[in-house]
Amino acid sequence: MAKHGKVAKVMHEYKEGTLHTGKPGPGKGKVVKSRKQAIAIALSEAREAGEKVSLKKKLKGKKF
Repeated sequence: MAKHGKVAKVMHEYKEGTLHTGKPGPGKGKVVKSRKQAIAIALSEAREAGEKVSLKKKLKGKKF
């Protein structure tokens, strides 16, 4: 399996054409056609699942 399991799963869904916007369920959103949007969804879901992924772009440049 890939380094980030959730990211790999979502990107596989994107490549198959089964990745949808919005929450899963009967009222699924539109099919994702943009690779950038698919990556954003994958990273978001990975963060929710508690996986360690890179920081969000807006946080990278800030000093703490």
